[in-house]
Amino acid sequence: MISTIFFSSSTHDGLFAIRACFSLQPSKKAIQIKQRTSCFITFANIMIAENISGLKQEIGQNVQLIVVSKYRTIEEITKAYAAGQRMFAENRVQALLERKEALPDDIVWHLIGHLQSNKVKYIAPFISCIQSIDSFELLTLVNQQAAKNGRTIDCLLQVHIAVEETKFGLSETECEALIAQAKGLLNVKIKGLMGMASNTENQEQVKKEFLSLQTLYSKLKEENNFDTLSMGMSGDYQLAIAFGSNMVRVGSKVFS
Repeated sequence: MISTIFFSSSTHDGLFAIRACFSLQPSKKAIQIKQRTSCFITFANIMIAENISGLKQEIGQNVQLIVVSKYRTIEEITKAYAAGQRMFAENRVQALLERKEALPDDIVWHLIGHLQSNKVKYIAPFISCIQSIDSFELLTLVNQQAAKNGRTIDCLLQVHIAVEETKFGLSETECEALIAQAKGLLNVKIKGLMGMASNTENQEQVKKEFLSLQTLYSKLKEENNFDTLSMGMSGDYQLAIAFGSNMVRVGSKVFS
């Protein structure tokens, strides 16, 4: 069945008509739109794949790439997945749960944002690594929920290295004390440290902060069998790697 709809309007030049036809058979224009959309999607896939490939070549085999998917759509994350990326991170539990439900089961999920104690139970069944442990109380709760799910959950201790007081994290003294307290927790494994540098264009300040975390990591590494120093994001991952980071958390650099 074919229906024809006429739209008309007047201008100072006179009357004109716009005719639109709809049928069960796709119009030439519809096919052209579909082709353009397909080309756009293909281009987006290629762009994200090239970004990921370029990043992995740049950072080398000894540095793990964690793609930060916060604020990204399921479609965007799927493109990164199709490019071979399997390690992703979210900073909010609700978003993490939504993405876990919608995306393939073989994705390795990290939580990098502040974790509220009442939300630990929701991620304990599947989370691979919690990078934002900032208190012994939180680590104890993660241990309890991991035990309930028959799991051992990898964790990183978040160290406060930035000048912004709004960022979460432990001091060096608090970090060492927490490690001592955690010796009896069997269902969590502290793999290392995580830190976020100041959001500043002052490279000397960022260097100073990365150096402080590298120094602490080196101090604690052998005695505690640490193997992960997570620092560096899209704007400063190169500098972070220069200061010993072996895990970077990159988002906009992948999807832009």
